[in-house]
Amino acid sequence: MATLHVRNVPDKLYKRIHKLAEAENRSVTAEVIRLLSQGVQAREARKGVADVINRIRRRAQKVELPRGWTDSAELIREDRNR
Repeated sequence: MATLHVRNVPDKLYKRIHKLAEAENRSVTAEVIRLLSQGVQAREARKGVADVINRIRRRAQKVELPRGWTDSAELIREDRNR
């Protein structure tokens, strides 16, 4: 298992982490590991969502409407303007 040393942690942040750890009956180290894990998972999830949105946008740019069809966004705008 790897060891991670963090320097220059602001006192206020350390106190907040310490309070969280106490509330969950964990050590500060265990709480920091839990917080880091949650942060990494959240960032990965956001990246995954961003990747999906980008794939959808690329596909949407490739789609061509058949002749005579109107883009649904245009129809919705027209309906709102009534």
